Amino acid sequence: MQTSQFTTRPEILGTFGVATSTHWIASAVGMAILEKGGTAIDAGAAMGFVLQVVEPHLCGPLGDMPALIHLAGEDTPHVVCGQGTAPAGATIAHYKDEGLDLVPGSGLLATVIPGAFGAWMLMLRDHGRLPLRDILEPAIHYARHGHPTLPRVSATIKSLADFFSDEWPTSYATWLPGGAAPEPESLFKNPALADSYDRILTEAEAASGREAQIEAARRAFYEGFLAEAIDGWLREACVMDAAGGRREGVMTGQDMADWQPSYEAPVSVDYDGWTVWKAGVWTQGPVMLQTLRLLENTGIGQADLTGEDFVHQVTEAMKLAFADREAYYGDPDHTDIPLDTLLSRDYAATRQKLIGDTASLEQQPGWIAGFEDWASAAVARASQDIVDTPGAGAGEPTMAHLTEKRGDTVHIDVIDRWGNMISATPSGGWLQSSPVVPGLGMPLNSRAQMFWLTEGLPTSLAPGRRPRTTLSPSMARGPDGQALTFGTPGGDQQDQWQLILFLRLVHGGMNLQAGIDAPLFHTAHFQSSFYPRAAQPGHLMVEPAFGDAVITDLRARGHGVEVAEPWTVGRLTAAARDPSGLMRAAATPRLMQAYAVGR
Repeated sequence: MQTSQFTTRPEILGTFGVATSTHWIASAVGMAILEKGGTAIDAGAAMGFVLQVVEPHLCGPLGDMPALIHLAGEDTPHVVCGQGTAPAGATIAHYKDEGLDLVPGSGLLATVIPGAFGAWMLMLRDHGRLPLRDILEPAIHYARHGHPTLPRVSATIKSLADFFSDEWPTSYATWLPGGAAPEPESLFKNPALADSYDRILTEAEAASGREAQIEAARRAFYEGFLAEAIDGWLREACVMDAAGGRREGVMTGQDMADWQPSYEAPVSVDYDGWTVWKAGVWTQGPVMLQTLRLLENTGIGQADLTGEDFVHQVTEAMKLAFADREAYYGDPDHTDIPLDTLLSRDYAATRQKLIGDTASLEQQPGWIAGFEDWASAAVARASQDIVDTPGAGAGEPTMAHLTEKRGDTVHIDVIDRWGNMISATPSGGWLQSSPVVPGLGMPLNSRAQMFWLTEGLPTSLAPGRRPRTTLSPSMARGPDGQALTFGTPGGDQQDQWQLILFLRLVHGGMNLQAGIDAPLFHTAHFQSSFYPRAAQPGHLMVEPAFGDAVITDLRARGHGVEVAEPWTVGRLTAAARDPSGLMRAAATPRLMQAYAVGR
């Protein structure tokens, strides 16, 4: 199995590199940007735009993205919020009037304001060095002149060909030009997308100065021709969604014009001499921090990191943290979230007592004074009998398992020669999430499916509220000052796989590649973030590399073990920089679509 770890010493090979769970073209583009003198943010943005072209089943221009950026010389990273909010017309009453009990997993009512473009522009304006043309030209080139079609892109398009033909004709015209899906490794072009970015660039370059051009590009997207095209189409469109009905959307051009990306402070915990940073409770990121708190003083550091005790204990701790995610997480700008309590050691100590010797089949959020109704509601929701048969285009869960019709995510880690770092997780706007907007070559996102159509919850659908996204980049700093940036695609699995990697680095002394290559596992015990929001009590997916004895033991403890195909769980990447300037990076060999490169 191929691996791709590298180590660079600044006095020999230079001091920058990338690790990305993405297409090799994007990795090459990122290195080219760094070689031009661009920052990690420049490289991350260029890679992000290229990925929208070459991996359209994983992310798109109208998707969303949280990021962590750590600027050279600063002690703490910054969170960049590229998660758009629900439109003004996205009310529970309206969705109920449409006959819905859940937000569909695809189609026009599933969309929120696209946030990724604005987030990239914000970071480029403040922390980039290169002209906007350098950032956008690679994506424009591959969209106009073609790129090799990944086998999974080809398979995804083929699996949806009839649906596109019958229900989403603009998608059929875009993804099956001439009436045929692209074959694996054939050149695929998206000229409408190239034209859209070309026009943004042309309008931007009419302004004078780099920052003014970036602002002009943002206006063209959110207030200009692109928003106008989306607005005009949504006033007339009525399309099939994952809930099996043809419905109109509610987003307008004014919604787009009113939204802005933002910077936020991260949340963090200290663990065994390390500090770990995540985005806030509008993501699932604090789940990883809660689980670390739950595992303190349990002896997890002395466990065999590929043994049954490790898998059991980590799984049971994750079940508790994810139960709290379902009860308490949401947009803190709209709801008072008890985050200090959730991350406290006193709270973790009471929750830790629930971890037993056998697998829990219960949904067990903590009972926090004043928030008991949220906990009760979460338990009731997860107890509903839901058959996981989503409609066309629904979902995101990576590899759920290795299905072609569900979307996914990409992840990017970059460190530049100055020590600037970015960990970004772009997603949404998949080719299977929504019809292509006529003339633009891009579909809308479906992140609104993470809202509930029940009043009074932190994740209740409401205008201006952020959905509680699964997207969850990570950063950490070790006791010796080592800076680490890491992440993965994977929906609800993102913080599970990242937690496992982190524990193996901290307690096992593994290098980045060994930690990534070691067998992985995850649970779907808790309620899914994706339509139709099913829970699988007791579920545990493991890679067969754990061995028969471990798997047998886990089953004896009551886990509903599902053994995955070899080398198919997780798409982790990571990059690290020592105080001396020594750099390392690694990428998973699973699915052969992640890369670590540097010089």
